[in-house]
Amino acid sequence: MKFLFVHQNFPGQFLHIVRHLAKMREHDIVFLTEPNANDIFGVRKVPYAKPRPASQDTHVAARELDVAVRRAEIVAASAMNLKNLGYIPDIMIGHAGWGEMLNLVDVWPGVPSIRYMEFYYRTDSADVVFDPEFPIDPSDFPRIRAKNAINHLSLYQDGLGVSPTEWQLSTYPEWARDRIDLLWEGVELDVCSPDASVRRKPLVVGGMTIEPGDCLVTYVSRDLEPYRGVHPMIRSLPHLMKDRKNLKVVMVGGDSVSYGSPPPDGGSWKDRFLKEVEGQVDLTRVAFPGRVEYEVYLSLLRRSDAHVYLTYPFVASWSLREAMAVGCAIVGSDTPPVREFVTHGETGLLTSFFDPPALAAAVLELVDNKKLARTLRKNARAFAERHLGMDQYLRAFSAKIEGLTGLSLVVPESRPKAAAKRGRAKT
Repeated sequence: MKFLFVHQNFPGQFLHIVRHLAKMREHDIVFLTEPNANDIFGVRKVPYAKPRPASQDTHVAARELDVAVRRAEIVAASAMNLKNLGYIPDIMIGHAGWGEMLNLVDVWPGVPSIRYMEFYYRTDSADVVFDPEFPIDPSDFPRIRAKNAINHLSLYQDGLGVSPTEWQLSTYPEWARDRIDLLWEGVELDVCSPDASVRRKPLVVGGMTIEPGDCLVTYVSRDLEPYRGVHPMIRSLPHLMKDRKNLKVVMVGGDSVSYGSPPPDGGSWKDRFLKEVEGQVDLTRVAFPGRVEYEVYLSLLRRSDAHVYLTYPFVASWSLREAMAVGCAIVGSDTPPVREFVTHGETGLLTSFFDPPALAAAVLELVDNKKLARTLRKNARAFAERHLGMDQYLRAFSAKIEGLTGLSLVVPESRPKAAAKRGRAKT
């Protein structure tokens, strides 16, 4: 089969399915993206020029759409170059949120498509109105609603939408949900696996050494920001560490902002909240290593005595899935994205996003109650094995591809490739 993938940050959410297809060595895989250094063997990466930002003369509510339609135009021009070279994909797969997919229907009419529908922005029941510490003025609501313009344009095109969690799917209006399938993302269970041996030797992260006898609390986010609960986590440190001299904390994440807004006075959110606890925490026992290599990240999860995952009602992180697969004893925020994975007292503990002392108490409960921690670890891993296996995800994704195209992903060895079925099902 011939695949066209599209995501401005290659490979985005399509890492695992693209790797899976490339390993078959049966398929022609082209990926349209902004230039970056990432590569996957067997994938032809076709870079396109990043669109310029919207003009300041553009209404603030229309700026995101302005960039999206410019991006759609650039991507369509790159796609037309491919078409002129004779490339006609059997299916197009991309992220719906950046606008990249919008004009491809004009380049290859009738080619089926799968769009990753990540999130529908709301002003009433999700991230925007969740945190009273950072209120959004209602005058900004029109801009937030307008962020869904690309969602709407995508939903009214032919093709299939997929969303990775029930919660994210639930953010879409009821009329849109019939056009979107739930497709839970998977975890490489053999890679993200428990390994008790990491506890037998020191682990050095961010200049801090975790000795075998230390108690380690971990927290992971792409960036340390309010959307992922950096403020309750840092505010919990005085309660967490006060009487625990052998307790150490590693908070993995960068100082940029992936979601939400940067601090109004500049600097980083981490530094802003650390000033609040200045003099109350022994910072020689807290490491901020930034973003770390994947093997270091896995070692931290495997060594963790209690792993904290906090989030606004927003998209669920891959790190939560991976922490469950590793068999972490998890303390999560009692928010919809987390509740979909963590059941209180069964696969982890849940606590209020807004209560740092309660967060610290839940972490210490896992530290002190070894029997409970062992049960939660075992159950978290079992949940991952039942629901988050990579094989399950790849089979489900493959079935959707085959259903839309009418083609088989696996070419029988007994049949010449040229004789493979070329028909397409209607979308």
